[in-house]
Amino acid sequence: MRLLPVVVVLALAAGCQTAQPSTPAAPTTYELPPRQVRPDETALKLPPAKNGDTEFTLIGLAAGLPSITGSHTEFAAKGQFVRLRLVVTNTGTSSVLFDTGRQLLVDDQGVAHPPEEQAVIIKRQPRQFDLGHGVRVEFDLYWDIPKDRKPVTLRAFGGPSITDMKNLTGTDIKL
Repeated sequence: MRLLPVVVVLALAAGCQTAQPSTPAAPTTYELPPRQVRPDETALKLPPAKNGDTEFTLIGLAAGLPSITGSHTEFAAKGQFVRLRLVVTNTGTSSVLFDTGRQLLVDDQGVAHPPEEQAVIIKRQPRQFDLGHGVRVEFDLYWDIPKDRKPVTLRAFGGPSITDMKNLTGTDIKL
């Protein structure tokens, strides 16, 4: 009988011990090598922004460019060229038709500018492409805006998805 109180005390003591929470292992990530910023460009360190199933990461900005040069021609700006280096990633479960021509640059007077088509062609950047599930694409976009304006926002459109077949509302990303 004397053993019973000892067993009860030991059982209670064992039940009162708190388990140490285990820290979850950090998710494995891809290690992408750093790249040097182009001489006329400013590196952007902005958090990613989403529009529908598309995630936008803006990584570089160059403004005040008087002209651009491609493999076969030089092209002068009417005002100034603005170049934005961006990464788009499809975070959805199906593909998205991504249209670079829908991405608008909003200036400091609130005017939204479409990309300059000739600049995009001369620099051989994509116009439309199928952004597959989990696919990440990095490219440049060019706009020609008046010399006295400053770029302040990218109005980004991710493209039609299963949940938003029209994708009429963009996401504003401050530069």
